[in-house]
Amino acid sequence: MSLDRRDFVKFISGSAVAAAAIQFGCTKNSLMGISPSEADELLLAEGFSSDIIVSFGDSISQRESFGANNDYIAVIPLNSKKSEVIMWVNHEYPDLPFGSKWFGGSQRTKDMIDQERKSVGGSLIHLKKQGSKWKLIKDSSYNRRVTGESKIPLIADREIEGSKVAEGTFANCAGGVTPWQTVLTCEENYFLFYGEREDGTRKVSEGRLGWESFYQNPPEHYGWVVEVNPLTGEAKKLTGLGRFAHECATCIRTNDGRVAVYSGDDKRGEFLYKFISNDKDSLEKGELFVADIRKGKWLSLDRDKNALLKEEFKDQTAVHTYARRAARLIGATELDRPEDIEVNPKTGEVFVCLTNNSKRENYHGSILKITPENKDHGSESFKAQDFLVGGDLFSCPDNMAFDSLGNLWFCTDISGGKMNKPPYTKFKNNGLFYVAMSGRDSGKVVQVGSAPRDAELTGLCFSPDNSTLFLSVQHPGEKSKSLEKLRSHWPKGGTEIPLSSVVAIKLPPIMTNDKA
Repeated sequence: MSLDRRDFVKFISGSAVAAAAIQFGCTKNSLMGISPSEADELLLAEGFSSDIIVSFGDSISQRESFGANNDYIAVIPLNSKKSEVIMWVNHEYPDLPFGSKWFGGSQRTKDMIDQERKSVGGSLIHLKKQGSKWKLIKDSSYNRRVTGESKIPLIADREIEGSKVAEGTFANCAGGVTPWQTVLTCEENYFLFYGEREDGTRKVSEGRLGWESFYQNPPEHYGWVVEVNPLTGEAKKLTGLGRFAHECATCIRTNDGRVAVYSGDDKRGEFLYKFISNDKDSLEKGELFVADIRKGKWLSLDRDKNALLKEEFKDQTAVHTYARRAARLIGATELDRPEDIEVNPKTGEVFVCLTNNSKRENYHGSILKITPENKDHGSESFKAQDFLVGGDLFSCPDNMAFDSLGNLWFCTDISGGKMNKPPYTKFKNNGLFYVAMSGRDSGKVVQVGSAPRDAELTGLCFSPDNSTLFLSVQHPGEKSKSLEKLRSHWPKGGTEIPLSSVVAIKLPPIMTNDKA
């Protein structure tokens, strides 16, 4: 049975309160919001400013360029002053209209697919703060790509479909950063590339992009969390975290020092997962759990602990490879597209974006709050309640981040084909929102940004000095019918083709003052 959020949650008062401004501390300072917009611009509230860091196709080294459809962002400081960082950026899928120039309907070619395979995965780029602005250091030795062609080991107890090495990573949506400062990048809608196969059959469904026409790569090599060393680009696929449409892999220490990793399966009617490592400094071994929201319990997916799993799957690697079927078998709670997950650094509470589920007439989604028992992320018990419910001030929450003061920022993802149409008309373009988490305005929602036409704002990440919000502007103009009929010209304007880009948003002083 699917979970109806109103069956089990208690709404907090802040979830339905509109706010045009938020007051800071005891001062007269206010953060003034903006109204929804249909403009083909990155619009920001008063006091914010932005610069473009890098765009699709930009050179990052003598041999490599920045990939397509940038999504999740992570930054790893390179010095004690935190003025230089390595930035990891996901590249979720090929920029079909503007990269390989495929608008659909034409024959797919190997050259086209080879170009697309190079454009996905992720980029590592070196940034340095010069004055008040962050700049890309071109041709830095740190700048490199991980792509759909990279050879990546599968960390598993045995071979998967005849190999312990996968070719490439793609569908990279959100991610996480480990306590030892490696990056986790998540393979989400992997089935679009090489298709999918149900356990027990040998038939592979077609991928929408048709890569299987030229490369017979097994679907089971994708849908994993990939750990990347930002200093070297070395990568490995962590099969112990399960295989599904991973939206994110958010890390937090348990009370005994191990690492809990939260991940959502971004599909209607799928589940929320938690992995707990065996060791304090490695994610290669551990135990995978799935959430029973109704009972507030994490259900173990350890084959040796469950007779149903032992009967159904030949070994633990099979459980991980077909995690969805295993989770459904033991009674996990179906959810409305669990996407990004973040942990409040001040309280330890876990926040989960449930984007929407039109099949259940939940068009606007919600943000779920989970409180671990005894404030321990290693606990197998928790309490859950809605924190914010969409439909009034926002719709379709997708990605989140907490700033250094413990306040919540989130972006929305109304799909391009539904944007500015009922029931989403009043929300207009996708937006960036701010929620104070304490003080007189706690729980109030303010829109502080609006995306260009057809675009999604995603990848929220704060600079180490907390003065800048890095943000991905993904797929502007994605609904363009042809190069002659472009729906967006962002960021260059004029008649230029639209380009997915990473921007650095400088925050107003009232947002970074610890006394606010």
